[in-house]
Amino acid sequence: MAGGFGTRLDADREKPLVRVGGRPMVDRVIDALRASGVERVYAATSPHAPATREHVSVPAIETPGEGYVADLEAVLTDDRIDRPVLTVVADLPLLAPDAVDDVLAAHEAGSLTVAVPAGLKERLGVSADTTFDRTGREVAPAGLNVVGDGPDRTLVVEDPRLAVNVNRPGDLTVARNRA
Repeated sequence: MAGGFGTRLDADREKPLVRVGGRPMVDRVIDALRASGVERVYAATSPHAPATREHVSVPAIETPGEGYVADLEAVLTDDRIDRPVLTVVADLPLLAPDAVDDVLAAHEAGSLTVAVPAGLKERLGVSADTTFDRTGREVAPAGLNVVGDGPDRTLVVEDPRLAVNVNRPGDLTVARNRA
């Protein structure tokens, strides 16, 4: 999912192309996916990210750019996509192949939402725009999910690499320091 403006980040380029560790975040995510057990990789881009669409080295799926839910619906209705499908946001620059493989191994059926403890995000000094209660524990979505047919379950992981979503300048500083 690489179609956002990145307005909260206040960057001089499209958010997926912001550099962490000397490389655009979207490249870091694509490389992690390619080195994992994922069979095919696509980039979901929107009219808000034309430079990202031109930049990526994988096939692109054009989305309307009307928000995450609308963009995800466009991906899920694309003829090239079969469920279950792993989705990941381009602003997760510390993603590593083993973390992807752990999520794939944890998926049994239906959909799987990956979350991290809100306290982990707080300790790392990164933002948490959305949180929810999971069995008495406040957690935040990681931006890595499996969308399938059937029931949804949540996997909570204590992995800092999945806790650093780059949405604000402070998040970018943390990502760059950890890359």
